Amino acid sequence: MTVASVAPNAKVSTGDILMGHNDWNIDTAHTGIHFSVRHMVVSKVRGRFEKYSGTFRLDDGDITRSFVDVTIDASSIDTGVADRDTHLRSPDFFDVEKFPELRFRSKRIERVDDTRHRVIGDLTIRDVTREVSLDVEYGGHGKDPWGNERVGFVAKTSIDRKDFGLTWNQMLETGGILVGDRVDIDLDVQGVRGAAHSAA
Repeated sequence: MTVASVAPNAKVSTGDILMGHNDWNIDTAHTGIHFSVRHMVVSKVRGRFEKYSGTFRLDDGDITRSFVDVTIDASSIDTGVADRDTHLRSPDFFDVEKFPELRFRSKRIERVDDTRHRVIGDLTIRDVTREVSLDVEYGGHGKDPWGNERVGFVAKTSIDRKDFGLTWNQMLETGGILVGDRVDIDLDVQGVRGAAHSAA
C-alpha cells in the first residue's frame, strides 16, 4: 500500500521514514487483513477480519530494531457467507467464546534490501502460539490533507492451520478434503500518527 504523497514508481526505502523512534497506530479504515484457503481442492475461499487494532514502532536508524503488536477480534471473521462464518466462530475452528482474540507480536526483523524486510514474530490463535515469518515491503510515507503523517506496508505469509489446532475437516467422496490446510495471508497496512482527525 503506497502512500498518496509518494510519486508513482518512485523508489523509496525504509531509510526515508522520518528520523527517530516513530510510534504509529494502524489505521483500520485504510488497512486490510485478508486470507485465502483451498476449498474442495479445486478453488479458494477468501475472507478477512473486520475488527483489529495495533501499533508499531519504527526505528529508521536501524529498521531491524522496530516492533509490531497487533490484536484481531476473532469474531469479526467475514467470508461473505453467514453460515460459514458462524461455523468458523465455533469450537470446530476459532472457538471465539473461549478465545476471542488472535495476536501477533514481532520478535525480530531482518533486512532483505532497501524496501523489503522479514518480520518474525509470535502468532497466537486459540491457545497456541507459533513463530511465523512475514515478507514485508515498504510503500512510502507522507502527509494527508489533515496533517496526519502516514506510512504504508504490504505483507504476506502462509501458515498451516493445523499448527494452531484448527484441525476440523471432512473427506470428500471423490477424494481429497473439504478445507485445505494451508492459509495464505495478505496484509495491506497503513499507519498514522499526528493530529487525531478523521480522513477519507
